[in-house]
Amino acid sequence: MNPWARKSIEALRRDAVSATGADLMPRAFGTFALTCVGVGSTIGAGIFVLTGTVAAQHTGPAVIVAFVLAGFACLMAGLCYAELASMIPVAGSAYSYTYATLGEGAAWLVGWCLVLEYLFSGSMVAIGWSGYVQSALRDVGITLPDALARAPLDVTANSAMVATGGWINLPAVLVTLLCMAILLAGSKTSAGVNTTIVTLKVVAIVLVVIAGAAYVDTAHWQPFLPPNTGTSGSFGWSGVLRGSAILFYAYLGFDAVSTLGQETRNPQRTIPASLLASLAVSTALYVMVGLVVTGLVDYRELNVPDPIYFALERAGPQVAWAKRLVGFVAICGLVSVLLIALMAQIRIFYAMGRDGLLPGWFARLNAKTAVPDRTTLLTSIAAALAAGLLPLSLLGQLISIGTLLAFAVVCAGVVVLRITQPNAPRPFRTPLGLWTAGAGVLSCTWLMLSLPLGTWVRLLSWLLIGGLIYLLYGSRHSALRLAASSSDTR
Repeated sequence: MNPWARKSIEALRRDAVSATGADLMPRAFGTFALTCVGVGSTIGAGIFVLTGTVAAQHTGPAVIVAFVLAGFACLMAGLCYAELASMIPVAGSAYSYTYATLGEGAAWLVGWCLVLEYLFSGSMVAIGWSGYVQSALRDVGITLPDALARAPLDVTANSAMVATGGWINLPAVLVTLLCMAILLAGSKTSAGVNTTIVTLKVVAIVLVVIAGAAYVDTAHWQPFLPPNTGTSGSFGWSGVLRGSAILFYAYLGFDAVSTLGQETRNPQRTIPASLLASLAVSTALYVMVGLVVTGLVDYRELNVPDPIYFALERAGPQVAWAKRLVGFVAICGLVSVLLIALMAQIRIFYAMGRDGLLPGWFARLNAKTAVPDRTTLLTSIAAALAAGLLPLSLLGQLISIGTLLAFAVVCAGVVVLRITQPNAPRPFRTPLGLWTAGAGVLSCTWLMLSLPLGTWVRLLSWLLIGGLIYLLYGSRHSALRLAASSSDTR
């Protein structure tokens, strides 16, 4: 076992093609479709919930500053992702990049952290979608039986497990299975469905912002940064820092662009352009929504589950149509978030199966659709069961810190390759190179340190579980290790 063994960039590229040199997976994503993947996976539940809760509890109207700070950390990581994606345009994203820079053991742990970002966050999105659908159904007089409307277990404020009386969150399960069916149809179908949903979602959000902007009262922006209450993280600059760490969750998913390296046309150019474009579009939408919501109502009143809807309701009946658009964006838009989360997780499992760290059938492609159908079925069913049966509130606290760790490792990987392989071809070069990568490591670490101690304890527990799986299975079946052993015997 050698957890420091690295896989060469050339070997990773060879894995993307067949023995004849043909692409193993169809290249269905161009620049616009891939940018829609980034925007579609980023603009989700965060814009509907976190904008209000962070403004009410931590930042006041300065929520837009917190969005920009969180976006800056993502930009540093995004630039590093862009460089590595241009060098290593394969499935696997941060997992594959780490394999080439820091070695197999670190790659496994990064891939294990990405399960938090994609599989479990996808399950949480399905639960959020279920909540919006049930609310919409109640508005027209339809109420689902309690047994089919929520998971059988929940977690209380003191972390105790309690029974809810429910059997299963059926809408969350059904929407996950719907996404599974779309993914099984092939990359071209998935790309077309996502592009359509995301285009409609962005247009709807812009229309909502325009409608609300006409009723903004600038007095609500005073004071722009409320003074600290004496408690760290409660307004003032410490509140902005805490808010930016929380709002980082709202940016999760933009890196899903890099998981589709094997299915992207001209990936060396397309992936960097789409990564940066999706970050720019998402940040602009977040800032616009933050300005309008805090301008429509006093920030102290925004600690509600649906702050955008609440703020528009305060604006009056003139914008009733905009409230209906919010419902449309929440219900339809979250489908694209779930679709891409599953798509990204499937590609990471595919890459890990290809490398032997998971069973080889994870990397088998369907002869007709050229998608890893078995992995799609397993991943989707796991996400559906998690959404339908499990209390995910504790896992929700893990998602941001696990993703931040993966981002920090990617930024560190740029530093390693700049030092160890300075002359390697780089179709996209991160501006200011080592300085940008260093800033990415520091900003991600800084946001991690802003999170509570309990979150760190749960992260370490999650990494310990992943480490044990690697020791018991991955290290023994590693394709890199087996190839080295075969070479030694010869």
